[in-house]
Amino acid sequence: PLLPTSRFKRHSVRCASDRQQLFNRIAPVYDNLNDLLSLGQHRIWKRMAVSWSGAKTGDSLLDLCCGSGDLTFLMSEKAGADGKVIGLDFSKEQLSIASSRQYLLSKACYNNIEWVEGDALDLPFSSGYFDAITMGYGLRNVVDKRRAMQEMFRVLKPGSRVSILDFNKSMQPFTALFQMPLTIKSFSFGKEWMIDNVVVPTATVYGLAKEYQYLKTSIDEFLTGKELEKLALDAGFSYARHYEIGGGLMGNLVAAR
Repeated sequence: PLLPTSRFKRHSVRCASDRQQLFNRIAPVYDNLNDLLSLGQHRIWKRMAVSWSGAKTGDSLLDLCCGSGDLTFLMSEKAGADGKVIGLDFSKEQLSIASSRQYLLSKACYNNIEWVEGDALDLPFSSGYFDAITMGYGLRNVVDKRRAMQEMFRVLKPGSRVSILDFNKSMQPFTALFQMPLTIKSFSFGKEWMIDNVVVPTATVYGLAKEYQYLKTSIDEFLTGKELEKLALDAGFSYARHYEIGGGLMGNLVAAR
């Protein structure tokens, strides 16, 4: 694809504007709340997701719904100086923070990263371009999950993989009882009690109580592991498997083109 030459390049975004605005507003405290609500465990899960993607030195890689760039930076380390990584998100504020982190961290391999403000439902890249794709806590927040999966399939090279990290919607009563929101994008499908008594009070400290009340509305939209596997296969992937991690609280879908 044509890569941006400025800090990040914008493409038209077709999404729910209120959802986009929400992630713009929480951007300044995104990383702090991720660490606080997950006790730092989200960093382990993200490394697992990158490992499952099969990314390697010299690859062209894509991190969808990249947020402030955690997965993007991990993918960059896999690709190395000879590779290329694109971090795409619909939130301009998140991308601004990611770009700032890229500058402050100043790791040599991070020069291979480009930031794109774009739409996961209409990726501005040619078909069969990427060697691997990651997506962390983003699939639940797109307005059309099927279309997003189809777009990931389209831009992947044959034989390549997508690795999608998200909250696990367990069908086991015991696990479901204790499911809790462990990252900002994942807690939208935690139990209402946890949202009311843990997430919202914590967000209130940062002046974001109203923003996190919104997350209740998306609880019923989440997919189980089996439903995610079917979603990938219906999109054309030849293989799909959902792994439960983090004691069953998190899940990672791995699908091969």
